Amino acid sequence: MLRRSKRVTESNEEDVNVTPLLDIVFIMLIFFIVTATFIKEPGVKVERPNAVSAQDQKLVSILVAITNNNEIWINREQVPLESVRVTVERLRRENPRGSAVLQTDGAAHTRFMIEVLQAIRAAGVTETVAVSTKKN
Repeated sequence: MLRRSKRVTESNEEDVNVTPLLDIVFIMLIFFIVTATFIKEPGVKVERPNAVSAQDQKLVSILVAITNNNEIWINREQVPLESVRVTVERLRRENPRGSAVLQTDGAAHTRFMIEVLQAIRAAGVTETVAVSTKKN
């Protein structure tokens, strides 16, 4: 009779399966990316005027700031008055349902605010353009 020798291999090594851990990490990453809200800033500090009737705006995709030196800033870049319409049109294509907010310094000329507002409306943002103020 032939004896068959059975090889008994004992493994002292234990395998750690990291696949479920990686799945959880990627799911959490996707969750945080999808739910993140990105705060838009114009790039300059503007001293906004006070107002009693101030209300919060949601879905702001275009933030335009006018400084006390009558400089126009959009997305952290200084923009000349002639380029405001083109810049707003480009931003409008990225988020067509978003609104525009105009932050004007209290010392800025009203003429610049009106011209920038007209350029924003000419770019297609007609339904929701707000002027940013501080709440009293």
